Amino acid sequence: MTTRTPVPRRRDAAGTRQLLLDAARRRFAADGYAATTVREIADEAGVNVALINRYFTSKEGLFEACLTGAVDELGRTVAADVTLDEVPHAIARQLAGPHVGKHPSLLVLLLRSSGDERADEIRRGILRSFAESLATAAGRTAGDDKLLLRAQIALAAALGIALLRSSATMEPLASAGEQDLLEPLQDLISGLLAER
Repeated sequence: MTTRTPVPRRRDAAGTRQLLLDAARRRFAADGYAATTVREIADEAGVNVALINRYFTSKEGLFEACLTGAVDELGRTVAADVTLDEVPHAIARQLAGPHVGKHPSLLVLLLRSSGDERADEIRRGILRSFAESLATAAGRTAGDDKLLLRAQIALAAALGIALLRSSATMEPLASAGEQDLLEPLQDLISGLLAER
């Protein structure tokens, strides 16, 4: 009779961290910060709840990491080298991309108030930065508040689309694909931000 020695599980810190981020994004976007527990996130990720503190220090730290990931991804939407003509394509991809269903839109995550002042400050800063980048892509110069206002309105429309797609299931908006969204988004961005 031979005894088998259990093989220790290989640890994958980066993989575990990503599992937690993915689960947290889904939970925070769907339920909001206050209604989401760290235990729910850990259970969905299939890991021990103590790993949230190991990798993110706290629930707030995990929320901040989710928002930071959102700003990185959204920042690529209106990066310095993105032209105004490319912005509707990028927003349509964001609204209809692979995150739909399995991964709720990062735009929806940015709508969720955390109830924590520091996390909400981060969220507001991300939204402000995104609108400023959009205005810059449209040719904004320092102190041009009219173009910044128009960029904020375009951002508000994109956030509204994300919200309606994720919660209201209004058809045909809820099932519209990237190509379906592209033309109306081009009209919106062009109407608000094209040179006047």
